[in-house]
Amino acid sequence: MGIQTKRESTKPIRGLHRTREETGGRQMTKDTLLEELNRLWEPIRPYLTQQVEEIYGRCDGHVLEIGPFSGLIFTLAQKNAGQSFSIATFPRGTFLSCRQEAQKLGLENKVRIIESDSSLTGVPDDSVDLAIFRGALFFPSRFKVDFGAIYRKLRARGIAFVGGGFGKYTPPEVISRIGKRSEELNAELAKVRVTVESVRDQLRASNLAAKAEIITDGGLWIVIKK
Repeated sequence: MGIQTKRESTKPIRGLHRTREETGGRQMTKDTLLEELNRLWEPIRPYLTQQVEEIYGRCDGHVLEIGPFSGLIFTLAQKNAGQSFSIATFPRGTFLSCRQEAQKLGLENKVRIIESDSSLTGVPDDSVDLAIFRGALFFPSRFKVDFGAIYRKLRARGIAFVGGGFGKYTPPEVISRIGKRSEELNAELAKVRVTVESVRDQLRASNLAAKAEIITDGGLWIVIKK
């Protein structure tokens, strides 16, 4: 979610930037597109966290959110839906905007923000009770999903909620307000289509098929239990 402002170029980069007329005279980097997308999705957070809480079924433990589409963690922290909270930020450049949002919400002392990577460097093994990785499956050009690393970080009885979608409790009218712009931003960030079978293949390759359940209610999600 971080912003890294680049000097404006006189040559537009095809497929990455919208025109200057569309962006108010400035070019959009991938980081600024990502930040816009995360802001756009703020109204979704309360509804999607409802589904996460339902699956987790607890109000204690350590909650970790993973990757550049973080934000649910702030809603969970505000609701005290956990005992401690942290974000493993990546790719490079997302740390700053996560920290800025935590400060804006008055949560900088409650949500620990870690500069990490897809292997979750900096997160101890067997330390996480609930891991959330939204947008995990759909942006392979920006990062890979290390299912093995996610599983190693979970404590016994820990749960990971990995995937993407609006969630089963988000009202259609809320989705309709952001749907078109969300599709545009996702396309500019090179989102790809993912099938249930391709997800099964990834889980088999990670030797986690027996420990995971695929959910298509409200998106495409994987629930991994340790």
